[in-house]
Amino acid sequence: MDNQDILERIKALVEEEHGLREGSAQPGAGAPDLLRLQQVEEQLDQCWDLLRQRRAKKDYGENPDEAEVRPVSEVEGYQS
Repeated sequence: MDNQDILERIKALVEEEHGLREGSAQPGAGAPDLLRLQQVEEQLDQCWDLLRQRRAKKDYGENPDEAEVRPVSEVEGYQS
């Protein structure tokens, strides 16, 4: 997966996230929508992390293809 693939995946996830957020504001939105929204947010965080890893590796003369998707538990534990 190259940077362009990751960016396209991010775009698709953002569009899905927006749709889910609009739907959750409507009456009758249930737990499945909220669960999916959480999954989408976690996948977005993983994609952004992977993209940052790839860019950092490239900047330091390393192979960006060696970057790996980190587990949600690790990515979600980052502090801003």
